Amino acid sequence: MTYLLLFIALLAIELIYFRLASHFNIIDKPNERSSHTRITLRGGGVIFYFGVLLNFTLNGFQNPCFFAGLTIITLVSFADDIHPQSSKLRLGIHFVAMAMMFYQWGLYSEPWYFTLIALVFCTGILNAFNFMDGINGITGLYSSVVVGAIWYINTYQLHFVDNSFISAVLLALFVFNLFNFRTKAKCFAGDVGAISIAFIILFLLGLLIVKTGDFSYIILLVVYGIDSILTIIHRIILKENIFLPHRKHAYQLLANELKIPHVLVSTIYAILQAFIVVGFIICKDFSYWYLGGVILILSLGYLIFKKKYFYLHKMSLSSDKGL
Repeated sequence: MTYLLLFIALLAIELIYFRLASHFNIIDKPNERSSHTRITLRGGGVIFYFGVLLNFTLNGFQNPCFFAGLTIITLVSFADDIHPQSSKLRLGIHFVAMAMMFYQWGLYSEPWYFTLIALVFCTGILNAFNFMDGINGITGLYSSVVVGAIWYINTYQLHFVDNSFISAVLLALFVFNLFNFRTKAKCFAGDVGAISIAFIILFLLGLLIVKTGDFSYIILLVVYGIDSILTIIHRIILKENIFLPHRKHAYQLLANELKIPHVLVSTIYAILQAFIVVGFIICKDFSYWYLGGVILILSLGYLIFKKKYFYLHKMSLSSDKGL
């Protein structure tokens, strides 16, 4: 009954947000870099923050430093969705939020270089989620698989956080997917959604790694990670500004050049990550070998795919310039 009421509350909040977004014209207009063609409400992913907020309020204000960090990173991301903010401001807020999260992890009792490694890793993941939020369903469905895997680990293998927190996040993801995992999406996650869900996942993943000392759990993000890192390397080779919008991710080639429906591409990414997680759980005694093998296979698959189909993207760019 508690979770049913929470679902109803989150659904109501999302619908209220749609009214406000429509009234204040918080929309996403397609451009030459977009993978969508319709004007769509932006910022529907704000529901992830409200899921955590409700859980935080109803469960004794647990993890206050994390929640404070999530609040400020959500606010600056939402402000960026409404009107572009300074990159220095956004990066500064990200660092402050991550510092709060590291404190909640208890990371500062570890050697100093752990904090540096965590800062680089978390910054990369936040940007990866933001970059990968480009087609209907991919952020919500992929995140659901990752958070669902964390729920399984927390429930059946190693308890490290209150399960009600994870459940609230899953419910928020479910509500968002109702409106985004569609052929014609009602809303997009926006920066506020992509950044906030990435921050939430990082918090959970960090707690797990700090408690176990097992870094192989980063495999929960390996599909996004490989696509993001290798795409950045590809753009560096092409001498492009990696901070500018683009359409060179593997999922973008699938959706734009190969014309595979958005929801199918999102499902492929989610199912691939789910299969990898299942294999990881089965092969836990050889977790680092398994992680290395998965990284190698995904990297080879990415390179083969790009070698075969990237010419279609170049043709598309030439056609756009011709217009």
